[in-house]
Amino acid sequence: MSVPPLRPDGVWRRAFRVHQANRDTVFKLLVVTALMFGFGYAMVPMYRHICAALGINVLSLGEQKVPGAVGATQRNTQVDLSRTVTIEFDANARGPWDFKPEVRSVRVHPGELTTVVYEFRNRQDRPMAAQAIPSYAPKQATSHFTKLECFCFAEHMLKPGESKRWPVTFIIDPRLPKDVSTITLSYTFFEVGGRVPAVPGGSV
Repeated sequence: MSVPPLRPDGVWRRAFRVHQANRDTVFKLLVVTALMFGFGYAMVPMYRHICAALGINVLSLGEQKVPGAVGATQRNTQVDLSRTVTIEFDANARGPWDFKPEVRSVRVHPGELTTVVYEFRNRQDRPMAAQAIPSYAPKQATSHFTKLECFCFAEHMLKPGESKRWPVTFIIDPRLPKDVSTITLSYTFFEVGGRVPAVPGGSV
């Protein structure tokens, strides 16, 4: 059976429906593309706001020229620029090794992300497993000293004569009592498995 030819008005209607369907499809694709682009564009400011709310400017950490370098500080919206606190660094080497901070002190604003570096060298002719215990003075500063990265979080294995440089990244809580202007961060490094030495000033 042969199909009767379409009348001219039927051809027009069919072509119009195809054109309309194509137009609707293109419009939907444009809307989806615009939404995806807008979402991707908004991700960066959204992420910055989240980091600022948490007190950490993670995006700017990648801008440091030397990872772990002293003075590599980052600011966030919670920085108290009206105050400056002196942070002193101390190291207690209770054994045949070298252990010291690269700088003895830094001055920071509460809420400011700061990184300093400690140096360690195993002077023994054998490997050693070691770990550090932190302490703070004055003691009321302990709950206001937040470390985001620290070699004291884990035990370390060092080869004979091996040297290490370890960063400590921290923030001083802006709620630190106003009468505290100097905080001392002290580490006692001990060999795991041996006798643990007493920590001066108490530990956390």
